[in-house]
Amino acid sequence: MTRVYVYDTTLRDGAQTEGVSFSCGDKLDIARRLDAFGADFIEGGWPGSNPKDDEFFSRASELRLTKSKLVAFGSTRRPGTPAEKDAGLKALAECGTEWCCLFGKAWDFHVTEALGIGLDDNMRLVEESISFLKDAGKNVVFDAEHFFDGFASNPKYALKVLRAAEDAGADWTVLCDTNGGTLPEMVRVATESAIERASAPMGVHCHNDSDLAVACLIAAVEAGCMMVQGTVNGIGERCGNANLCTLVPNLSLKMGMDLGDVDVSSVTELSRYVGEVANMVPNPGMPYVGGRAFAHKGGMHVSALSKDPRTYEHIDPASVGNVRRILVSDMAGRASISEKLGRLGLEQGDDRERIVDAVKDLEFRGYQFEGADASFELLVKRLRGEMEPMFDVTGFRVYTDDDREGGTLSEASIKVSDRKGRTEHTAADGNGPVNALDNALRKGLRCFFPELENVRLTDYKVRVLDEGSGTGTGVRVLIKSTDGREEWTTVGVSVNIIEASLDALKDSLEYALMRQSRSGRRID
Repeated sequence: MTRVYVYDTTLRDGAQTEGVSFSCGDKLDIARRLDAFGADFIEGGWPGSNPKDDEFFSRASELRLTKSKLVAFGSTRRPGTPAEKDAGLKALAECGTEWCCLFGKAWDFHVTEALGIGLDDNMRLVEESISFLKDAGKNVVFDAEHFFDGFASNPKYALKVLRAAEDAGADWTVLCDTNGGTLPEMVRVATESAIERASAPMGVHCHNDSDLAVACLIAAVEAGCMMVQGTVNGIGERCGNANLCTLVPNLSLKMGMDLGDVDVSSVTELSRYVGEVANMVPNPGMPYVGGRAFAHKGGMHVSALSKDPRTYEHIDPASVGNVRRILVSDMAGRASISEKLGRLGLEQGDDRERIVDAVKDLEFRGYQFEGADASFELLVKRLRGEMEPMFDVTGFRVYTDDDREGGTLSEASIKVSDRKGRTEHTAADGNGPVNALDNALRKGLRCFFPELENVRLTDYKVRVLDEGSGTGTGVRVLIKSTDGREEWTTVGVSVNIIEASLDALKDSLEYALMRQSRSGRRID
């Protein structure tokens, strides 16, 4: 069985997607998920290029990765700057990772037109940059940028760049279709030619501008490449990158490749988690992981499926963590509910149908529990009668007004009560109406529950549920909170963004109190 290494670049190449802006906390969270998924390499970002990536690498020790190797990304030295004085290379050498990925030009046109230097000068950039990092004790992946365009234009030179990288000590060389315009057959031909002359193992990195990135990576693997680079959900600049959520099942389930520790059965969960963190509307038609990937609607299909699922399904949905959906009945969802109950440590019970019905009703109204485990756990416990609300919000108001300096002032007043009948009416201001409401709610509840002192909101995301309905449409709010020990996420939905936010905030604090009660300790 052929070993193929999975190299994820969601946090660097994927972060270049239009409309996506990961916080440092988002990147750390996604890295943990990728490690649990079993990716061999996680490209974390470009140290020295922006403060966010610098912070990420400074906090990388928090990750405690067990399966994945963290990789720092960067460029060959600047023309005219010695390697030892190049700021980018120095940042890579000092960023604390064992692995670095360095990209350099492999297309003669790019060398002369983009860099404005001679072909031999570019070879020296590659050699000296890799040698500098090897002398610094780094393992080096060399991304041969525009390799396939370079091979089509000047194959001799493109191959010489690879040889220069290998001679300088590169541990991997990676063939890149940076513009995403190469067809699979050309990828196969160029890859075979490169591998014939290679002394280091090779990988492949393709963009999706021709909607062929996954096909091109498969062609490269069939030609001998042992590393595949891509992103979760295929996000990335322009039309994106090769979609690992499609590629990984293809390599494992269809081609029988050995992907090491990769857990193919968790790919659907990973896809939906990253989609929520990126605040992107999921593509229900995405192969393997989409909501419609195993959805069947009536007629002969459903009849045949009841006899043998293989009649209309190319794989078992559970093998990728997805579920079959029969759209004309209420049969869908039990498997996913069982999986989620088990993952959260909740009893399976004989009430799965009731939970499924409740979840389906809420999802019809816009809720999404894939990235909101805390709200899901509260829902289950409420349905089972295992908990009563610790508090109630009996009224609130939010005010926003202009200040004298051209900004805005936000203030919220709120009335809360606890199960003992005690009532507190208080107010707080904040940086915007949601922050003011959050401050007022926690201020009022601390009168009853001082253990909430250190619970705080760490992330807030809003998604419009029907973008065609203008300002009157519903919204879904996701809120991440922490008590200093753990983080959890809750969800709220309403046509009113303030009400949706309040619902998510209430769930967050109810969950914090439930955890405190369950552990028999105060939150500190």
